[in-house]
Amino acid sequence: MAIMDATSKKAYLIAIVVQLIYTGLSVLSKAAFNDGMSIFVFNFYRQATGSLLLLPLALLFQRKNMLSMPLVLLLKLFLCALFGNTVSLNMYNISLKLTSATLVAALGNAVPATTLCLALLLRMEVVDLRSSSGIAKVSGTALCLAGVVVMAFYAGPALSPVNHHRAFAAHATGYGVHATTSKAAWIEGTFLMIINNMAFAVSAVWQARILKEFSNRMLVAVTLCVFSALQSLVVAAVAERDFSRWKLRLDIGLLAIAYTGFVVTGLTYYLQAWCVEMKGPVFFSAWLPLYSVFTMFCSTFFLGEIVHLGSILGGILLIGGLYSLLWGKSKESTSDGSCSEINKIHGPQDEQEYNKPDSHEEAKSAVTGEQV
Repeated sequence: MAIMDATSKKAYLIAIVVQLIYTGLSVLSKAAFNDGMSIFVFNFYRQATGSLLLLPLALLFQRKNMLSMPLVLLLKLFLCALFGNTVSLNMYNISLKLTSATLVAALGNAVPATTLCLALLLRMEVVDLRSSSGIAKVSGTALCLAGVVVMAFYAGPALSPVNHHRAFAAHATGYGVHATTSKAAWIEGTFLMIINNMAFAVSAVWQARILKEFSNRMLVAVTLCVFSALQSLVVAAVAERDFSRWKLRLDIGLLAIAYTGFVVTGLTYYLQAWCVEMKGPVFFSAWLPLYSVFTMFCSTFFLGEIVHLGSILGGILLIGGLYSLLWGKSKESTSDGSCSEINKIHGPQDEQEYNKPDSHEEAKSAVTGEQV
């Protein structure tokens, strides 16, 4: 019993630590963009750093399996990386620059609802409106949609933060502060984040099918990261013709690249996978709103972002929708004794892209969809 208690305490601690790591991802990335870092160059360096971390491990432990990967599988993974990594991360970062870290973190809670809608369209998921689980899933999706609409179109009064030093805002010129961000840019950033969620959902559904054919999730993760780095290089080369913007300096941009490449891609993947294996995907997903709360406080303190009432109300609706959806999925799995194919998707971005389950049980985390 004591061992179980120790394991449970460790799972609680790790779940919180993962949300703190994702908070650092949003705040550092936003600070880098405020300081003038190119979004597309940043995304390339981030994926390249992750590849440098994961590729040697794959060569060391999976060299024989790498040579046996068929061309058709590589093509599928290339397209999967295009949607789930390259397009998704670029949309995420553009949205982060146009809006605020608080908004982007809150909208990440809508990923499960987006995935559910896609699964319904593809007939991979069934909703029984006569059951409490079906009603909870539909209600949760509706609440998430309402939260997105509120955050996009309603600002409301500003909630004055406590006086602070804005550690990462030395060169900021108002980016991400809703008071100085145009309404058009705010709405554009919100809808780009929705596109990010949709791209990730498409990729997640596709990955679930790929992992049925090829269950080596380490090789899938490495291949997706390498393909995304190559794709991001092409995108950055086209978007950033001024190669002076490619130079790395000892500033917040370099810190953000190192953090996202090594800490998020490497450490978080293993922590998240362990937590899901020990306590299940619903347990891990229940902690996702902490990411929104932590980000709101940290972005206010370190970046000087002004939080508006609309962001708070929208965030509450999104979190309520997330819990309703998770409760419905949990009750459905318990009553049916089986999982639908949509439960094979594991989420946030962000850096959810590397946690690809290779068994039916681990794959339940599909509904969570962490976006960073």
